[in-house]
Amino acid sequence: MSNIPKVAVVILNWNGIKHLREFLPSVLSSVYPNLDIIVGDNASTDGSVEFIRQEYPSIQVIQNDDNYGFTGGYNRVLAKVEADYYILLNSDVEVSSGWITPVIELMESDPLIAAAAPKIRAYNQKEYFEHAGAAGGFIDIYGYPFCQGRIFYEIEQDNGQYQQSGEVFWATGAAMFVKSKCWRDAGGFDERFFAHMEEIDLCWRLKNMGYKVIYCAESEVFHLGGGTLNVENPFKTYLNFRNNLLLLANNLPFWRATFVIIVRIWMDLLALFRFLSEGKRRDAWAVSRAHQNFVLGLFKKNKTKRAEISHSASPNKKGMYKGSLVWAFFVKKKRHFTELDRDLFY
Repeated sequence: MSNIPKVAVVILNWNGIKHLREFLPSVLSSVYPNLDIIVGDNASTDGSVEFIRQEYPSIQVIQNDDNYGFTGGYNRVLAKVEADYYILLNSDVEVSSGWITPVIELMESDPLIAAAAPKIRAYNQKEYFEHAGAAGGFIDIYGYPFCQGRIFYEIEQDNGQYQQSGEVFWATGAAMFVKSKCWRDAGGFDERFFAHMEEIDLCWRLKNMGYKVIYCAESEVFHLGGGTLNVENPFKTYLNFRNNLLLLANNLPFWRATFVIIVRIWMDLLALFRFLSEGKRRDAWAVSRAHQNFVLGLFKKNKTKRAEISHSASPNKKGMYKGSLVWAFFVKKKRHFTELDRDLFY
């Protein structure tokens, strides 16, 4: 690159001093000639801010006055950051020294690339992909997200099968690169999500604006996962089910969204009954609450810029799977991304 863009790695923290102690040193080892490292803090009470200021005075700290979640926290912090590129990085991610340059070079090669993700592998099982983003995200026609390297709970070992960079549907918020101009034009995160799937919503919005989202195989990071909400947390269950419906309502045309959401609610009820059969009553109640919250939210007008964008420009559907992932996985037993019918992808 003849002109070196300004890059800001922004880590959003909430009572995560344990992760900051463990993972900040690798982030500080990042080699890039025009780089700022910033920690945004969501009103932590565990001494995180004091720890950073004492141990890492070179790191800029931007403090929020409350815990606004992943969405509101990042919206407020990034409004105060000046850079050409933002890298939204979870506090529980280990990076290599050269992880930034390959992604920026790829994004600079095409003005339509708005967001990108590196390869995400599991911190505790480094030979395997990590659930949150693996090798780039995709979505089926009913709104079920999946990845190269991960479908539902089936996670693949990385044997070099996804070493080709290319366009995907979404980039994980665990390590998301996004052009700051595109972030602003799209209106940032939808704060109703609070956390979980907000990055898919943002990427879908960007694609509805005609932009591209890219996976860069030449960059690799390792994600611990579950740093704030573990897999068994009913609140996480609630967010995932509620936000998946918000995702569809935000980004599909009205009548298509209506049809898909009705189908999804019935499919979600199957998940509710499964939770009950497994004795997970709190998770079953979380699914019910998710539906109640979503339906009640339909009566609230959404006049935001995000709503206007979502249903306007000609959409870029690259990375969408035209079939049912549930059918392919549970009925046809297609457990790996490479087994899915390529003719069913846009």
